[in-house]
Amino acid sequence: MAGAIASRMSFSSLKRKQPKTFTVRIATMDAEMEFSCEVKWKGKDLFDLVCRTLGLRETWFFGLQYTIKDTVAWLKMDKKVLDHDVPTEEPKTFHFLAKFYPENAEEELVQEITQHLFFLQVKKQILDEKIFCPPEASVLLASYAVQAKYGDYDPNVHKRGFLAQEELLPKRVINLYQMTPEMWEERITAWYAEHRGRTRDEAEMEYLKIAQDLEMYGVNYFAIRNKKGTELLLGVDALGLHIYDPDNRLTPKISFPWNEIRNISYSDKEFTIKPLDKKIDVFKFNSSKLRVNKLILQLCIGNHDLFMRRRKADSLEVQQMKAQAREEKARKQMERQCLAREKQMREEAERTRDELERRLMQLKEEATMANEALMRSEETADLLAEKAQITEEEAKLLAQKAAEAEQEMQRIKATAIRTEEEKRLMEQKVLEAEMLALKMAEESERRAKEADQLKQDLQEARESERRAKQKLLEITSKSSYTQSMNSSTTALPTDLPSFNLISESLSFDFKDTDMKRLSMEIEKEKVEYMEKSKHLQEQLNELKTEIEALKLKERETALDILHNENSSRGNSKHNTIKKV
Repeated sequence: MAGAIASRMSFSSLKRKQPKTFTVRIATMDAEMEFSCEVKWKGKDLFDLVCRTLGLRETWFFGLQYTIKDTVAWLKMDKKVLDHDVPTEEPKTFHFLAKFYPENAEEELVQEITQHLFFLQVKKQILDEKIFCPPEASVLLASYAVQAKYGDYDPNVHKRGFLAQEELLPKRVINLYQMTPEMWEERITAWYAEHRGRTRDEAEMEYLKIAQDLEMYGVNYFAIRNKKGTELLLGVDALGLHIYDPDNRLTPKISFPWNEIRNISYSDKEFTIKPLDKKIDVFKFNSSKLRVNKLILQLCIGNHDLFMRRRKADSLEVQQMKAQAREEKARKQMERQCLAREKQMREEAERTRDELERRLMQLKEEATMANEALMRSEETADLLAEKAQITEEEAKLLAQKAAEAEQEMQRIKATAIRTEEEKRLMEQKVLEAEMLALKMAEESERRAKEADQLKQDLQEARESERRAKQKLLEITSKSSYTQSMNSSTTALPTDLPSFNLISESLSFDFKDTDMKRLSMEIEKEKVEYMEKSKHLQEQLNELKTEIEALKLKERETALDILHNENSSRGNSKHNTIKKV
């Protein structure tokens, strides 16, 4: 009895020690994951687990987002997960998204996974029209999205209609023009074909470099009211705080760069922005909810920290990451060059093999034709020989008959003819016999000539047969030589380097000369990029002019009209903020 009580007590103590857990579902832009979390876990514990699972090191851009009462909120790192105002049912769902955006994607985003997550998020925001994108830029961005997904354009693979099921353009852009899906695909494919040679991460980075110049990129908008009760929009982004008219999210009325803000605070629903310059008035506004004020403050603190961090020397971790990224980029460049060389060698070997196979087929056809000609010559020679033999036999028979006729004539002459009548009859018979002998002689001569002609034809046929056999012998010797060459050439690709690259061939040390050469290449790439940017702008203008005639003016949105006005004035995102 005591033993049973002790066992029950030990079991209950184990049960108490076992930590309680709850299930969490994390949704990224292209996948979902489920984790079993302990009740004591803080937001940082869950966030770090997700980052480790994804292999993400640039964690400062991201956060775990959830929705509460139609308001977006972010999981706090220092607060328990269950202490947040999250739904009670399980699994509890959070979205792993970019919370803060870089000023310059190419310089700041180091890891490929970071670039990929940003690419997917910005692409979705453009397609969902949360970021306004003009039509011509939409087509260009779509072409880079296709390059990232499908790789290099191949007309034999990517045939008409291969983009029919892809969502590549905002619905606003599609509805704005009298253009069929085929017409849009044709224009996207024309640019897609120009991106040959770009890898997935390069195409995604080009996408982000274009998208980051869009006016609404990286801006979080909040509805506010100023002291007078006027409805406005507050925009928070990587550069600072911006005040917009509710009908114009493209051009801010007022901007406060982070380096010109002294203090940001809120009390209940009132928010206060104190500029660094004390001569400038303090800007106060009210938001609809206290929860919104907390979110605005979170975004302000995070963006300000990143703004100041960019203007300082990189931390040791970032320096290591960038060095690794440079080495990885150089290694991949070498891999691509090696693969390109191997591909070229294989293509050349295949072309040589195809040419030899074609030549071999040609020689085989010539050999077949020569064999057929030889067989025909042999048949003709046999027929001529048989005919000559028959002619000889006929000539012998005629000669025998002529001899018999001659003997008969001699016998008749030798026979005494006593009477004139008999003599006359005899003379007549002799004359007939002579004529018959003459005819027999002529026929024998004709047959002899015909036999001679047949012998000549037979000789020519045998000569033709001899030449045909000689040509067949030459072709046979050539084909055997070609087959030996073909076998050696066909075996050539097996001697080439395999696509399974050996790690030893790719391991190398980066010396100072390598890094100098790499830096020179980067400078060269910058110059090329400026030239490409100019060419790109010209292409965008050409496309805009080309499709302008198909535009339905009555379907233009307010943002379309505002963008066109800004473009006509030469205003862009950055120079507008500078002017403000």
